[in-house]
Amino acid sequence: MNILLWHVHGSWTTAFVQGPHTYLTPVTPDRGPDGRGRARTFPWPDSVHEIAPDRLRDAPVDLVVLQRPHEEELATRWLGGRRPGRDVPAVYVEHNTPRGDVPLTRHPMADRPDLTLVHVTHFNRLLWDNGSTKTAVVEHGVVDPGHRYTGDLARAAVVVNEPVRRGRYVGTDLLPDLARAVPLDVFGMRTEGLAAHLGLPEDRCRTADLPQAQLHSAMAERRFYLHPVRWTSLGLSLLEAMHLGMPVVVLATTEAVEAVPAGAGVLSTRPEVLARAARHYLADRDAAAADGARARQAALERYGLKRFLNDWEHLIAEACS
Repeated sequence: MNILLWHVHGSWTTAFVQGPHTYLTPVTPDRGPDGRGRARTFPWPDSVHEIAPDRLRDAPVDLVVLQRPHEEELATRWLGGRRPGRDVPAVYVEHNTPRGDVPLTRHPMADRPDLTLVHVTHFNRLLWDNGSTKTAVVEHGVVDPGHRYTGDLARAAVVVNEPVRRGRYVGTDLLPDLARAVPLDVFGMRTEGLAAHLGLPEDRCRTADLPQAQLHSAMAERRFYLHPVRWTSLGLSLLEAMHLGMPVVVLATTEAVEAVPAGAGVLSTRPEVLARAARHYLADRDAAAADGARARQAALERYGLKRFLNDWEHLIAEACS
């Protein structure tokens, strides 16, 4: 089966393209948002093929995976007038929590009898107004990076992209108090200047933008993973940290309350509780390692790659029947 999808979310796509199909991802000369082509920092299999938009007109496409509203128009134009959901089977994957007038936010694909709207968390499906569109949930799957945890560095690992711009959405405002409890290493895109923005000494809030191949090892060296995010679907970095065998300290919002079971870390809506848990892990390395081992087992059971791909196979079969 030939599946057309855009390279939008690197970690999610890395899991999705491990399936048994041929994956066509558009590439444009500038490799911009609508034509990134193959990932350069994630390991993708040879079954993922870059394809120029002008070649899609005659390409055999069995399923279109839409992830952004404007992709429907792009696909129709690039496929020579074949319309996703009508002329070619299509699903729409919603990666994000709703914005705007929550919980009244209406999904852009609401009331579409020709599509299946696939949410990546049950929280997302609950919060979006999907109208009469058929919905499904396929929870995340993670390519297992292995149990790499050492916890050698008495610091917290935080992974968040653009923390200055995204602010309260990703809990940037919570970091000063947490950094006073434990030193932080913040990884992600466009993190430079974060310490100055927060008024923190550099040693309390270091930042780095690492490729995926280096990121997991760097995370696993830190004593625990801190997830301060207020409003996002379910950060894949949290699930990756659990796969690595890291204990997690997590703001108890959105789907995180489902993802982190008892004994795998600490969940709370109270920043002072998170700070106390952070200090505990720094002081007790054995407790951190024990909770991290439980976190890994929980992640493998619920967010393993095999379950993810099996769920998608069932859904693809339904969409194309």
